[in-house]
Amino acid sequence: MTRLANKLRLMAACVLAFISLNVAAHAGCVPQAYNDHSYTICSFDVKTEHMELFNLDQNDIPLGNFDRLSQKLKAEGKTLMFAMNAGMYDQNLRPIGLYVENGVEAKRLNRRNGGGNFHLKPNGVFYIAGDKTGVMETEAYAKSGIQPDFATQSGPMLVINNKIHPRLSPTGTSFKIRNGVCVADDHMAMFAISNDPVGFYEFASLFKDQLGCKNALFLDGSISSLYSTEVGGVGGYLPIGPMVGVYEMR
Repeated sequence: MTRLANKLRLMAACVLAFISLNVAAHAGCVPQAYNDHSYTICSFDVKTEHMELFNLDQNDIPLGNFDRLSQKLKAEGKTLMFAMNAGMYDQNLRPIGLYVENGVEAKRLNRRNGGGNFHLKPNGVFYIAGDKTGVMETEAYAKSGIQPDFATQSGPMLVINNKIHPRLSPTGTSFKIRNGVCVADDHMAMFAISNDPVGFYEFASLFKDQLGCKNALFLDGSISSLYSTEVGGVGGYLPIGPMVGVYEMR
């Protein structure tokens, strides 16, 4: 019986590794089940894909939704392939934490204490710098000296150095549609959104145990939205602030 159990555990580990590698290798979005919940996982290599952050239009007015982002890109000769809300924002749809777009820092790193998910420290930063991308805890990012082309701050961190955020509990009672991001290596960004309500701990476990992410960042809940050419739309009922998008040149 023990020998059979060991074989089953080895087989499960091999399947998990196979799934993680295939998700990381796939450029685009795929459905995935984990612990009786449904997710959409989207993976993009910043070495080969055009990935940027977006918030305002040419008149400094928040875009607010994927339709307006798509229209903005279309006017520039680009086709939107993927989009997701990417960081927390105020009532004016402007970021409340660090936000960098095209190398310009629109909002400084927010290291203040406060209430809400953003301030459930440690929070963190998702960034793109040339052909590299990453997710870092805020204080580590502050010390890194990274000069990003694009960056957005959100919170809390879901996974920190292979450990689930210490304040996320497996017995938590908050269940929402949630989305987040991690980086499989220094150039493959992996985005996830739940297709049904999940708890914080369960969502963090997806990144740590299913996707094999060393660090992962919560982007938001309830307003979580995704668009991709493969799966269409998920969520998208409320206006959103910062967005991450992947596009093709026409």
